[in-house]
Order: sequence, then C-alpha cells, then structure tokens
Amino acid sequence: MSIKPYIPNAITLLNLFSGCVAVYFASIDKLEIAAFFALLGIFFDFFDGFFARLFNVQSELGLQLDSLADMITSGMVPGMFMFQLLNKSHLVQDFLPVSLPSFYIMDYLPLLGFIVTMASGYRLAKFNIDTRQTSSFIGLPTPANTLLIISLGLISYYQPESLIGIWLVNTYVLFGIIIFSSYMLNAELPLFALKFKTWDVKDNWMRYTLIIAALILVLLLGYAGVLATILLYILLSIFTKQ
Repeated sequence: MSIKPYIPNAITLLNLFSGCVAVYFASIDKLEIAAFFALLGIFFDFFDGFFARLFNVQSELGLQLDSLADMITSGMVPGMFMFQLLNKSHLVQDFLPVSLPSFYIMDYLPLLGFIVTMASGYRLAKFNIDTRQTSSFIGLPTPANTLLIISLGLISYYQPESLIGIWLVNTYVLFGIIIFSSYMLNAELPLFALKFKTWDVKDNWMRYTLIIAALILVLLLGYAGVLATILLYILLSIFTKQ
C-alpha cells in the first residue's frame, strides 16, 4: 500500500502540532519561542499542498484539515500575540472616562486582540468556498498576516527602543493594527499565491523576488524587515495586478 496519500496530511498535522505549541508559549508570554513554532507551522503549511500536487493526492479531507490547522497556527497564534502586546501597552489616559474601572482596562481590554483570530477564521472559511482563489488570493493570506503580527511581537521583545517598538506600547496604535489586519484579511484585494506549484523561475519570478527581498530586508532591518516584506508583497501584487 502506498504511503503517498498520507504524506501531505501528515505534514498538515505537523503544522497543527506546531501551532498548538506556539499557542502555549504565547499564552505564557514566551513570544520568541512561540514565534519559532509558528514559523515552523507555516513552513509545514507551505509544503503540504506542494506534496499533495506532486503526488496527485489532493482531497477534500486535506483541504479541510489544512484550514483547521491554519486556524490554530495562523488564527489563534496571532490573536495570542496581539493579546500579549495589548496586555503590555499603555492607554492614553486623557481619552478614558474617569469612572472606567482600572481592572476592566487591565484584565479585559487585551481580549480584543482575538478580533484578529475571528477575522482569520472568517477569511479561512471564505477561502474554502471561493472558487476565485484557486491560483491566487483575494485578501491577505492568514500565514502572511501571522508573519506580520509575529514580527510586531518580536520587535517589542528584541527592539523595544526602535521607532516601531516605541509605538507598539501605545494601545491605540495596536487597535489600528488590529483593524488593518482584520480588514486586509478579508479585503477584495487580489494577491499572488505564495505557494510554489513548480520551481520554474519564469512562473515564479514574483515569489523569488519576494524571497530575495525578504532576506535583504531582514538583514538590514531585523524583525522590522518582515513587516516591510509583507508590505512589499501587497505592493507587488497591486502593481503586477495578480
């Protein structure tokens, strides 16, 4: 009996496991370890579909399993990161009602970070029934959004004195990021697919360009380079009309 039909789903399950581990470490505010496992999950997510196409074993089960795994790795994880960022942020007190209890602000406001999780779930559900997204994306893919949110967490951890790091302690800035992230996930914006169907340079020049640019940006800007890469991805898609 051939094991080929089981390989893509096994890779997807590794994505799911990595996402669960990332959620755990994010919940105890070990964002650097959580980021590692989230990236590992995204790595597995990158290759499950590739091997399914390579072995010609695509299935409805694989499609649904992939979305369920992504809901953890690229839905719950960024929500947890936003929760932790909000938990450490500072409200501008002048804009708050005097009577607002401090325990409400400290204990419950960070839960709004899970708006990103809800937006991710909505985006994944739409993807499964949207026949327009067979060779490209409409809206920011959840793994790309996860990389964006994770980069913010790592900037706040490793580069708190940087220009971006300073802004990340402001609750209102984080609310703006939540709104931007949730909108981009579900916007009617065509974006080229990040997964490779072949390794041909002609068919994948935008993907190779993005990978090379990402390496350069990360070397120059550190974790802020990830942020710049996501913006470059959006701009490349817009200007090439993919």
